[in-house]
Amino acid sequence: MINRTARETLERLASQFPIVGITGPRQSGKTTLTRMTFPDKKYVTFDDKNMRELAASNPSDFLEAFPDGVIIDEAQKVPEIFDALKLNTDSSKFTPGKYILTGSSQFRLKENMTDSLAGRAAFLKLLPLSIKELKEAEMLPEKPYDLIFGGQYPPLYDREKHYIAEDWYESYIDTYLDLDVKDMINPSNLSVFRKFIQMCAVYSGQLLSMDSIAKQIGVSQPTVKSWISILESSYIIHLLEPDSNNLGRSVVKTPKLYFVDSGLLCHLLRIDSKEELLLSQYKGAVVETTAVAEMMKYRMNQGKRANLTFFRDSGGFEVDTIADWKHTFAVEIKSSVSSESRLSANTRKYAEMRKDTEVRNAVFYL
Repeated sequence: MINRTARETLERLASQFPIVGITGPRQSGKTTLTRMTFPDKKYVTFDDKNMRELAASNPSDFLEAFPDGVIIDEAQKVPEIFDALKLNTDSSKFTPGKYILTGSSQFRLKENMTDSLAGRAAFLKLLPLSIKELKEAEMLPEKPYDLIFGGQYPPLYDREKHYIAEDWYESYIDTYLDLDVKDMINPSNLSVFRKFIQMCAVYSGQLLSMDSIAKQIGVSQPTVKSWISILESSYIIHLLEPDSNNLGRSVVKTPKLYFVDSGLLCHLLRIDSKEELLLSQYKGAVVETTAVAEMMKYRMNQGKRANLTFFRDSGGFEVDTIADWKHTFAVEIKSSVSSESRLSANTRKYAEMRKDTEVRNAVFYL
């Protein structure tokens, strides 16, 4: 079993808050992490229809059946449980880590927890495996493009299973549409939504053009905006907002779109092999997607906000990623396999522009 970096963060949060919510994409390892961290805690899943109906019919009695607390998987599927959790937590002895809630829908889980459990709950976001985690488990592919093409979802690294990535990703999309999307959009639009996901893949690493996507798939721009929020709330994509530092020059206002996993991205782009990726027009975008995802994992595994933006002015000058962490890092992302000083030209220029802040420049390369 691969040790997850976020485990220490989960233990830290559970030592302070009576309720901890864990969100992240489907199959990112939320349940495995939770059960590994709390092996003695009871576990239920609301994917189970009978358990779901039981909890919805009488949520207070349901929680009373677990006096020592419980792990509730896909908690957002029974909205009634959240008010019951609030009443139970307020009327019982303060017990840190009593309830651990997981869910694949960030929007629904967090909305319910924020509305009902403000001040009582903390959140952890768990993305697929990081390079660091794979390296420590001695499962990191030797060649970068093997990792980038294959992706980093935990089931693909389970030695007891023998998934073929192409088949697994196809099943993943079907499951995602059936379980996470179907009740959020008109069922008659599911086939169009699938086409929409594939169209978004073309834009990974680029400025988001909702108008262009809308025209190409034949829906309205407000529909695209709504569907983008669904993909983002379920951690299929992440939007990087433009850097808002006042540098006395015009900057773009449009966010950049990134997929959270490069393997899923390659599948949606119909890239069938590592060799095909090496020759693909999307190679640079896929590498950039991988880099941004790694920076997100680094932060989220610590329970922190990603705090990632990008800089591009009206003249076309661009820095791929600005990381406002303990220090500010200007990061250039390249698919080159060697480091050269010229690769940091843009980050050094940006650092000179930001006279108000000490900026460290860095290059992500293969």
